[in-house]
Amino acid sequence: MSLNTTLIRSLKAPPRPVWEEPPSKAGLTAKGGLLLLCCLGVLGPLWIVVVTSLSPKPMIDQVGGLVVIPRGITFINYTELLSGGQVSRAIMVSVGVTFFGTLFSMAVSVLGAYGLSRPGSLGHRYFLMTIMATMFFGAGLIPTYLLVQALGLTDTYLSLILPSAVSVFNVLVLRAFFMGISPELTESARIDGASEPRILLTIIMPLSRAVIAVISLFYAVGYWSAWFNASIYLSDQEMLPLQNVLIQLVQKGTEAPTGLQQAVHTGELSSLGLQTAVMVLALIPVAVASPFVQRHFKKGMLTGAIKG
Repeated sequence: MSLNTTLIRSLKAPPRPVWEEPPSKAGLTAKGGLLLLCCLGVLGPLWIVVVTSLSPKPMIDQVGGLVVIPRGITFINYTELLSGGQVSRAIMVSVGVTFFGTLFSMAVSVLGAYGLSRPGSLGHRYFLMTIMATMFFGAGLIPTYLLVQALGLTDTYLSLILPSAVSVFNVLVLRAFFMGISPELTESARIDGASEPRILLTIIMPLSRAVIAVISLFYAVGYWSAWFNASIYLSDQEMLPLQNVLIQLVQKGTEAPTGLQQAVHTGELSSLGLQTAVMVLALIPVAVASPFVQRHFKKGMLTGAIKG
């Protein structure tokens, strides 16, 4: 091996501490095998659910359950679910609650975090200690339900947003990130006559795009996956979000959503195929949104966690 080749390889290799020995072939093989098993453990069940949702009813009946190897693909389960009825309505409810809930939660969290990131603000320490106490002590389910009921929020979509609108952890992460921004920037803006809202909108938020994207994803996934609030605050079946319809289909053993029972009884559709199709519909938004925010995770979460 020539000196030039060795130099090129050393430049391409990632930096390694001087006390750490190069990995052996056995170690690399073991790491690769472990990563492969982890990938199979995650992608295997997902593959089975997707293939089952795309399989025709005769194939599902032939294997007697979940399909592993596809033998024919059909989109009849998805077309029937999205043609109207309970599932289509539940998807619209989930999309609306996720969109407006994320906007409201981010607005409150950013405003609260910005106020708490200013050490000289009025009541800074008192409010900080108060919200941190809620991370360890809660009123409980019954007092919370009585409060929601007294405010007249039961059987309304606000009951899916307001009781869980703010996460103290997310506020603290945002606060730590805001405190890490150079105070000279805000001070110079104040000298030029900028107000606090303008400083927040034109200086703080553009510099905090990474952490805002990550926290927005956290809130969006939380709203999209939430089912508990709807189960206790909503009594109207037409107002249920997608996750609650999925629970009715899978956990409670309901054969099919309203309007599709006849197709299941006549043998046109498979109850298992419909259940797996609803699962896939519930997974698609998270699977699509996560890659776009993935690049912000390291900068947003780690920086916000160690500063301040």
